[in-house]
Amino acid sequence: MNPLALVALVALAAEPGAAPRKLTFQEVLTRTESQSLELQAARARLAQAQELSSKAWSGYLPQISAGASYTRNNVEATFALPTGYAIREVGGPTSDDPNLPGAPTNFALVPVGVQEVPIQKLNQLGAQVQLNQAIFAPALCMAIKSAGIAEDVATLNVEAARREILFGAAQLYFGAAGLLQAVTVQERLLVVYTAREKDAQVSFDVGAQPKVALLRAQIDRARAEQDLLRARNSYLSTIQALATLLNEPADFDVVVPEEPVLPEGIEQLEAAVQKRPDVVAAQRNIELAETGRSSVKWRYAPTLGLSAAYRWANAAGFTGQNTSWAITLGLQWVLWDGGLREAELRESSAKIAEAKANASAAENRARDEVRRGLLDLASARANRLKAEEQLRLARESQRLVDVSFKAGTATYLEVTDANTSLAAAETGFVGETLNASLAALRVLKAAGMFAPTPLAPQQGEQ
Repeated sequence: MNPLALVALVALAAEPGAAPRKLTFQEVLTRTESQSLELQAARARLAQAQELSSKAWSGYLPQISAGASYTRNNVEATFALPTGYAIREVGGPTSDDPNLPGAPTNFALVPVGVQEVPIQKLNQLGAQVQLNQAIFAPALCMAIKSAGIAEDVATLNVEAARREILFGAAQLYFGAAGLLQAVTVQERLLVVYTAREKDAQVSFDVGAQPKVALLRAQIDRARAEQDLLRARNSYLSTIQALATLLNEPADFDVVVPEEPVLPEGIEQLEAAVQKRPDVVAAQRNIELAETGRSSVKWRYAPTLGLSAAYRWANAAGFTGQNTSWAITLGLQWVLWDGGLREAELRESSAKIAEAKANASAAENRARDEVRRGLLDLASARANRLKAEEQLRLARESQRLVDVSFKAGTATYLEVTDANTSLAAAETGFVGETLNASLAALRVLKAAGMFAPTPLAPQQGEQ
């Protein structure tokens, strides 16, 4: 097959139809923020965590319940309730001796009229409304405080996850941009090798070059076609991964972005570490553990609660009324619970020590990431300068060898070596440029300066 025809087929396979749309780096971050399914799941987890305070407050707010019942009894029972009373004589003289005075007459209240009051009906109905309210419950107050801190920690953890997702999108974007540059390099090299093959064919036809030179040119052109196809497939694969993260079709191209700009001075970067979501979350976990220990201590105190109930039944009972109400003020004090509170105090003290160690480790890890990231960035920038110098020298060498070859003073092997060196230099420069940009991104992420927009306001913020 004609080499130019093969190049055209490869280009058509890589770019079917109309030219794809271009997405800038900032557009990708914005789309990831709004369309990523992973971020949607993170926001859903945050919405769940933000209900912790409502759940904790539910234990301290009034609890109102209502109920009704129906009972089928085997027998019906009634109670005789007098409707009125009268004074009646119940005694008189009790002695038969006429010389003794008679006993006084006795009087008593005697019920007059009786009403049958049912105390158990055959079909018995009842209804009740009850109110329970905690008045003094210190442990519940500590639970409410802990819930608020737990919400903040959950918000910080989700924000850290958000930044990781956006950083993953940024890495994919810069990787795709580097591969796009590699495709451009391979396309240019393929044009060079194709032209070289054409020159070798002309030289062979006129007898100026041996056939081995033509075969070598054909081999170089075939290798360049394969390298171009491999580079394009790698680029399309990265675009597909980025499209999956964005939750949209892979019908776009990337634009080569500028290298991220870092603030001056490592002190500023290390100071920013204190605002990283994972570091702040580790610090808030100390407060959460301390609040948990306070909650255990307050369980030694008594609790006071109020309970009120209103009842109705179709059987009046002994009071003769179908409705009744009661208010109860109750005090409960657990004097000994088998040592549970003491064990939980020891456990909470260990949790505080763990939280403090984790917070210190998070700060040290963040500072270490910044320092190592700066070292990697310095190495990447130095490598990029060397790669740029090698590229300049390789281009000059290839130009000189090409002039010599056309003048008949250089062999095709020298031309091949010069082109191979140029290809390696261009590919190396693209790779080192990508490494420098990714190293700068990693430093920004380590310092907590990458995508710092909060996912949701923290407790107490507007």
